[in-house]
Amino acid sequence: MKGDKVEIVIDAGDSSRTYEVAATKAGRRVEVTNLRGGVVEVSEVTRSGTAVRTARFMSSRVLALVEHPANGKSD
Repeated sequence: MKGDKVEIVIDAGDSSRTYEVAATKAGRRVEVTNLRGGVVEVSEVTRSGTAVRTARFMSSRVLALVEHPANGKSD
């Protein structure tokens, strides 16, 4: 749903970095998947299930993964 977003905080050695993946259009959603090999994948997905935007992170580097759901109103 438009407005969904996921924040990912990564250990970048001497500091941390924050990345954000958000559903940018109506009908899209954000999915989080744990893949084999210690990889976390965050994707913006259309209604039909096609990934529009994908970010992959090594799970050993992920400090926090925060999901922010949309407010529930449809656009």
